[in-house]
Amino acid sequence: MRLTSFSVRAAMSAALAATCLAAAMGHAAPASAITCPAAELRAAKAAKWQVDDSARRQVLALQALSCLSSPDPVERDELAFEGLQAWMRADKLETATVQELRARLTAQLQAPDPQGFARPFAALVLADVARMDRVKPYLSAEQRSQLVGAATDYLRGVSDYRGFDEKEGWRHGVAHAADIMLQLSLNPALGRAEHDQMLAAIASQVAPPGEHFYHYGEGERLMAPIFYLSRAKTLECSDWDAWFARLAAPRTPASTQQALLARKHNLNAFLQPLFINISESRHEAQRNCLKPLLLRTMKQAAG
Repeated sequence: MRLTSFSVRAAMSAALAATCLAAAMGHAAPASAITCPAAELRAAKAAKWQVDDSARRQVLALQALSCLSSPDPVERDELAFEGLQAWMRADKLETATVQELRARLTAQLQAPDPQGFARPFAALVLADVARMDRVKPYLSAEQRSQLVGAATDYLRGVSDYRGFDEKEGWRHGVAHAADIMLQLSLNPALGRAEHDQMLAAIASQVAPPGEHFYHYGEGERLMAPIFYLSRAKTLECSDWDAWFARLAAPRTPASTQQALLARKHNLNAFLQPLFINISESRHEAQRNCLKPLLLRTMKQAAG
């Protein structure tokens, strides 16, 4: 970029933007040490997320990450998440900002989360970070692979199955991780190795060990990436045959009768919506392969 193409005022503005962004990134205090900028986010929301000062918008986006661990559901969901999603989907964040979001959010997936809010909401925002790369690629192949690894590790490791609480709002770790899987499943830059990682992670949470019954739509959220992965040319019908056979295979020994009932419930909550969507698919090869496999798997799950 040539400085001669800018006015002095524009050059000063660009320098200020770079300085503010750098300060908000690696040289600043960690997100956990930053106070959630709730008042500024409320003002931005009232303005339909219009923040005309691009430099300030970049900084505010990074500061909003501190809200994702807030015990206040409005700060987490209606301010931080909605604002970040609105800016990313309107292409209002610079690549450097989105890269910093990716780095901080993937780190948050592994960080301590005593109240159980930070990791699920990091995953939810990371789904839109992954979407941006799908719509307008900006990640290197290595970074994309790292994103898949971080997302699949998080999904496999979810053990907090809380969903909605009237006072505390959402946690919903499995569903939010499934949202990342959905965006990744639609990314044509990914191949067989990444798809295998995703399939293993999804399978681990379709009917997890224990006595928890999914009842916040987790099955449908996990179903969505499988629907799109089943259109990918990286996987043969024989691969899907083996995947569904492993999914339906009984676990031995069963811990309790309640655990058996939970497994049956959770399998059906995943298989039934997938069967409906596959049955209505216009992709003949997808329909012809998966429909009989799903019928077989549903019979096994019912037995």
